[in-house]
Amino acid sequence: MGARYASGKNAKAICDVCGFTCKLKELKAVVVKGHMTGTRACPSCWDPDHPQLKLGMYPVDDPQALRNPRSDAAERAASRELIVPVTGQRSRGLVNTVTVSTP
Repeated sequence: MGARYASGKNAKAICDVCGFTCKLKELKAVVVKGHMTGTRACPSCWDPDHPQLKLGMYPVDDPQALRNPRSDAAERAASRELIVPVTGQRSRGLVNTVTVSTP
């Protein structure tokens, strides 16, 4: 048979952070980087474990380089052969008239 404890609905406790007295049920465990520290804090002192403190705990692969890269010089040379220079053409444009009136 397991050990039984009292309900403690009226039990008082001292916050490990600020030292003020509060109800035992209100105290929450302080967790840092996913590990229990053993300290208990009142609701005004307690902060949840911040997700940024868990950086580096999980492996993240973010490859940036290619394994066997090839230069695109061959593609450039082939595409330049297809360019036909256009010579001897003239283009014209039409400009609308502007009316300026002065008082």
